[in-house]
Amino acid sequence: MSDSQPAIELVLSAEAERYVRHDAPVEARRMAARGALPLPPLELATVLFVLLHDSDVEARERAEQSLLALPPSVLGTVSSGPAHPALLDHLARTHPNDASLTELLALNSAAADDTIAFLASLPHKRVVDIVSHNQQRMLRCPAIVEALGANPLTGRAVIDRILSFLGLARPASEAPDESATGTALPAVDITDAQAEAALRVILGDDVSEFAAGLVEDGAEADDATRGNLYALLQTLSVFQKVKLARTGNKEARALLIRDTNKIVASAVVRSPKLTEQEVAGFAKSRSVTDEVLRLISANHEWTRSYQIKLALAGNPKCPQPVAMRFVNYLQDKDLLGLMKSRDVPSAISTHARRLLSKKGKI
Repeated sequence: MSDSQPAIELVLSAEAERYVRHDAPVEARRMAARGALPLPPLELATVLFVLLHDSDVEARERAEQSLLALPPSVLGTVSSGPAHPALLDHLARTHPNDASLTELLALNSAAADDTIAFLASLPHKRVVDIVSHNQQRMLRCPAIVEALGANPLTGRAVIDRILSFLGLARPASEAPDESATGTALPAVDITDAQAEAALRVILGDDVSEFAAGLVEDGAEADDATRGNLYALLQTLSVFQKVKLARTGNKEARALLIRDTNKIVASAVVRSPKLTEQEVAGFAKSRSVTDEVLRLISANHEWTRSYQIKLALAGNPKCPQPVAMRFVNYLQDKDLLGLMKSRDVPSAISTHARRLLSKKGKI
């Protein structure tokens, strides 16, 4: 083990310890590294993990091969048991494509938060769901939420759960995610006071200190203020950005809506301060994610606005089935504009032409 790495303290039985003692004969350590030891699964894996750091190169290489080659039954027992966090982390990073194994690791309370954050970044939907249910871990380790928000498999149900926990529940006017599959998720009932208490744990006693100096809603921000705000956002954690989306001003929301983390951008769409004018701007923007456009389109209150319908229909980033639906509500002059536009997908312009043709307008 290099000097830069912290020491790892492991507890072994006397039987297991004799294979890894520094004063054990090198041939005994090499033999143990082959993995053919009369030990329970957890102790066998722990011995091999210790030998990964042996001073003998051959023992290290054999131990690495043996640990990788452990049968699924042994790996499953170790991954779900009271193994050392360092061993569990090693298994997570050496078996990232094993969906069953990563699920067991995600459920294991002995796993370190950093390990869970790594698991949250993997392309396993079941693991994403498991991780997003553990509020305590997310509170003490914002990196987990960072990973969930960046994971393409993090769907609206998971985002709903996290934002509800932080006091930004899905509004009644927003339709549920029809593409969600699996068991229905329990509703999260949380008051503003509870959400504020959770954020105090995350951000400290003064939850608004990091946003001090921002302009009030309704005031115009100059270029210097915008620049300072942009610089500030680069220093904030995902939880702090969610807090700012919930309590900040228009300028903050305009920047946060473009955040690549889906949880942050979704928090802006759920902000109680959001105005219809802002939503129309977001619906027209090509710098927001398609998930933001889906959320806007799912809100029945917002889509009563003709300008928002028009913006969604004409935004080339809007998911095509969503855009197609709103084309049906457009006036003839706007249909004509879509028909001639080179910016929208051909299916949208063709649909606009078809509607005008039916009306005898072309």
